[in-house]
Amino acid sequence: MRRIRIIGIGAGNPEHMTIQAIKALNTADVVFVPDKGAEKSALRELREEICRRYIERDDWRTVPLTVPKRAAAGDDYRGSVDDWHAALAESYERLFRDELREDQIGALLVWGDPSLYDSTLRIIEAVRARGLEFDYDVIPGITSVQALAAAHRLVLNRIGEPVTITTGRKLAEGGFRDEAGSTIVMLDGEQAFAKIDPAGLEIWWGAYLGAPQEILASGPLAEISDEIVRRREAARAENGWIMDTYLLRRREG
Repeated sequence: MRRIRIIGIGAGNPEHMTIQAIKALNTADVVFVPDKGAEKSALRELREEICRRYIERDDWRTVPLTVPKRAAAGDDYRGSVDDWHAALAESYERLFRDELREDQIGALLVWGDPSLYDSTLRIIEAVRARGLEFDYDVIPGITSVQALAAAHRLVLNRIGEPVTITTGRKLAEGGFRDEAGSTIVMLDGEQAFAKIDPAGLEIWWGAYLGAPQEILASGPLAEISDEIVRRREAARAENGWIMDTYLLRRREG
C-alpha cells in the first residue's frame, strides 16, 4: 500500500528539522513540493534546500504540486476554504495515483507543524474519502509560536494563566479578551492588532521567524502598532510574501 509521510519542517530555518523528521524524509521515494508561483518561490526553495541538505539516498525524486489560488472569502469564509480544499484534494489524489507506486512512500513537507493552522491532514482525509487507498503518518515540527517565544525570550503563559491561539479574523471580530490570557494571533493578513483598543496591551511580533530575514518588534501596542504595520508592508514588498505571528497580553500592574 502507498504511504504518505506528513513532515513538519519548522518555521523557516532548515535547522528546525528534528532528527525524527530527517529520518522520515530519508524513507521517501517521492517528495511532493507545493508550488505557489513566483511570488512565494522562497517557500518552495526552502523545502528544496531541506531535501538537498538532509536526504542521503540517491533514489528519490521531487514532484511539483501546483497549489490553486484560493478565491476571496467575501462573506463565506468557510465556503471558500472548503472549495479550495476540494480542489487540493483532487490534485493530491491525481499525483499520489500517478506518481507513487503502491509499494512506495511519498512525503509532504508542511511549514511549521501539521496540527496547527494547517489543512494538510484534512485534505489527506478528503483524498482517502475519494477512494484512493494509502496509509499515512505525521511527524511534528517546530511552530512559529515556539519560534516567536524563543526569539523574544518569552514564556508564553503567565503563572496559572491560559494561552489562547486564535486568528486575526477572530481578533478583529471580538477584540482582545482578558480572560483569554496571553493570546497568540496567527493568519493575520489584515493587521487586526492595529484595529483593536490598544490600551494596556503589549505585543511581541515576529515575521520570517527563524529565517535570515527575521524581523522582531515588541513593546506597548499603542506605541509600536504603526511601526509594525510599516515594517510589515515594506518587508512584504521586498520579499513578495510574509508570514508573521504575534503575542498580545495585558500589561501587569
